[in-house]
Amino acid sequence: MRILAMLHLYAPQHNAGAETTAHQLLKKLVQRGHQVVVQCSMPHPMYVTGPYTFEGVNVYPYVDHIDPLRWLEMPDKPDLIVTHLKDTLRASFLGRQFGVPVVTMMHNNHGKSKADLRWKTDLVVYNTEWMRADVESWWRDYQGTEAPRGIVIHPVIFPEQYRVTPPSALKGCITLINLFEDKGASLFYKLAERFPNLKFLGVTGAYGKQDVRKHLPNVEIIAHVASHHMASTVYARTRVLLIPSVYESYGRVGVEAACSGIPAIYHPTEGLQEALGDGGTPCDRDDLGAWVTALAGLTTPKGWAAASVRAKAIATRLTPAEDLERWAEVVESMFAKVPISV
Repeated sequence: MRILAMLHLYAPQHNAGAETTAHQLLKKLVQRGHQVVVQCSMPHPMYVTGPYTFEGVNVYPYVDHIDPLRWLEMPDKPDLIVTHLKDTLRASFLGRQFGVPVVTMMHNNHGKSKADLRWKTDLVVYNTEWMRADVESWWRDYQGTEAPRGIVIHPVIFPEQYRVTPPSALKGCITLINLFEDKGASLFYKLAERFPNLKFLGVTGAYGKQDVRKHLPNVEIIAHVASHHMASTVYARTRVLLIPSVYESYGRVGVEAACSGIPAIYHPTEGLQEALGDGGTPCDRDDLGAWVTALAGLTTPKGWAAASVRAKAIATRLTPAEDLERWAEVVESMFAKVPISV
């Protein structure tokens, strides 16, 4: 198959969870012999060399607004469009116009994301069970029909790619990834003030206004890290991960850290509960006292060791190879005489 992925930005320069997931899924299709082209819809300051290939996926940076037409108006136009987030509406419209099936990756259940599915979606890939249930319920209520065909593929995480030897309870850093207020930047700095004898590590994120403060001597800030360097650059230095996000549809970083038995304290969004459950420590992001108590407990050898065991159990439930096979088989079945059931 010839596949056109219409995405706003792409790896390895842009490494939010959505782009990391998209790359894993597209790379799997390349490995099965399909041709994949990513057309970006936004300019990126790091794209200075033009088109490039990343792990078999051909990526074309943004040039102008007619970029997708260069592919769709070719005699051998794509067999399939894959899209997500802010490109969903345009990709769906072009899919309808040119008669090309559209696969939409759903990374959140925001109102606009749901509404954009109505134009043309032949397959929805949800990143969690809770979100599939929410979107399909919304579709029945507001569209009066059954939702488009859908599958759940949790963000693909191979434990061996993230496994490091973490610092003990008495060493290493208390880490927050993405210093965006919605990710809990203020809480991160408040905890650093409460625990002046602990080291804190802040990693700037791929999106959102970053809250970088340099007045605290126990806080170190490092730049955005590519997904394939997270283990060596971030998790190898982390003893406790903070995830006080106001919204997470899943919670990839918590699962990545769990592969090394790194405990996480998290705000119990529906996505984080599905991803981490009792493998992490849930605390309301507005309850500073609860976070202080939880963090104090995880900085003792006994408390950290028990939490580390619970975190490791999360990784044992991952089935990334099976998930990727199922994804590829479902996509390929879209062009078979009898599509497989999902």
